[in-house]
Amino acid sequence: MNASSERSRSLWGKSATVDAPPLAADATADVAVVGAGIAGLSVAYELARAGRSVIVLDRGPIGGGMTARTTGHLASELDDYYHALIEVRGIDAAREVCAAQVAAVDRIEAIVREERLDCDFARLDGYLFPAPETDPAVLEKEHAAARRVGLAVDWADEPPIPGLRSGRGLRFPNQGRFHPLKYLNGLIGCLPGAGVRLHGGTTVNDVAEQEDGTVRVRTADDATVRAGACVVATNSPFNEVDVHYKQAPYRTYAIAARVPRGSVADALFWDTLDPYHYVRLQPAEDGSDWLISGGEDHKSGEADDMEARLARLESWTRTLFPGLGEVEHRWSGQVMEPVDYAALIGRSPTGRNIYMATGDSGQGLTNAVAASLIISGLILGREVPYGPAHDPQRAVRGAVKEFIAENAEAVGKLAAKLTPGEVGSIEEIPFGEGAILRQGLSKLAVYRDESGKPSKRSAACTHAGCIVQWNPFEKCWDCPCHGSHFAPDGTAINAPAVAPLEDA
Repeated sequence: MNASSERSRSLWGKSATVDAPPLAADATADVAVVGAGIAGLSVAYELARAGRSVIVLDRGPIGGGMTARTTGHLASELDDYYHALIEVRGIDAAREVCAAQVAAVDRIEAIVREERLDCDFARLDGYLFPAPETDPAVLEKEHAAARRVGLAVDWADEPPIPGLRSGRGLRFPNQGRFHPLKYLNGLIGCLPGAGVRLHGGTTVNDVAEQEDGTVRVRTADDATVRAGACVVATNSPFNEVDVHYKQAPYRTYAIAARVPRGSVADALFWDTLDPYHYVRLQPAEDGSDWLISGGEDHKSGEADDMEARLARLESWTRTLFPGLGEVEHRWSGQVMEPVDYAALIGRSPTGRNIYMATGDSGQGLTNAVAASLIISGLILGREVPYGPAHDPQRAVRGAVKEFIAENAEAVGKLAAKLTPGEVGSIEEIPFGEGAILRQGLSKLAVYRDESGKPSKRSAACTHAGCIVQWNPFEKCWDCPCHGSHFAPDGTAINAPAVAPLEDA
């Protein structure tokens, strides 16, 4: 099981369409990749093209993690803003981050062309427009910063949005969009002949570098993969300690509804709110367009008002796009927000031949493909000019305030073990819902199924012991500290947790 078992279903679907049986016996490969989303599969693709044998393992269906829960934006403009990145990391690092984003979109375009992938890829403009009651100086600062890092940008008198009169905004040419699962399916079709083996339904619970430099990857079913290198690409890494203090998990929400073809400009749109809204189109098979809108982010495990958030998102979208039809898809995803605004990609602190990709922020698709270029370059001994800015072992000196704030919250969540439960008895929990119940010195995560039968588990996340929270929209338990998710019965479905919630 992975995030595909959460309740909502995105416009794209729940996972890729591929038969990938569980790993049933020990295996060897040049490289083992843990995580079969766009990051893991893109790394496998690049290494296979270089002649390396690769084995890819995922605890659930291939492509059934957070890739299927994105909105398919391919933006080189930074959602945290380049002016903020320059303030925290300096101009050189900001230029490297920009170069990585541009290279990622270029690489996707090249693969689509070379492999003839049918995934609705298109180049288009992106517009950043001012939201009401936000500081217009943000646009001036970002315009100057984008030019400094080498990103093309100009002023637009009015972004082409039917219900908006915001005044001028920024236009970023040569952005992109695609159908993420069509892209993954196309990529997967290129892999078996290139020496890549795919295994779903395979939980990895240990990755360790051996004395000879090889890496042992051990599964929950006691199968072992021995490889020259291992790449962990699991949204939030399960094999790390220090990296979790450099990022924080956030839930984000999206809706999709039809609009008449041609009634809305085919472009990417973002506003200047915090958290911001984002909009794009996707061609529909009936000749209309899907309009996808997202936003209303919050820290994972810190909200239970998802219906209100989705209602606000729909209301905002209808105001700007009056021709919006009935909302037919609603979903959420999780992004890992790095405290210093750049993804964590490269060698892991746990071993020279162990690599990681996390800290995707709101640009998981481009950061994933950038990760494939950085990590394949490191494994193959190639120089990647934008690799250093993404080094997971970097210090966070320029983001000390953000670092302290995020980690103070995590410490506070650990203290939740001492607070009262949310309900006083199991009978107070509605059918089909979950809640935290105190039992003596312990807290229990209790779920009652549709018939009222309760399932009781320890509420302590098996990764670091934080108290999980019920997510009534996705019908899962979310850990507010590091982004683990658990099914109603306690099964771990998103890293970093590997083991299920313990029996009560």
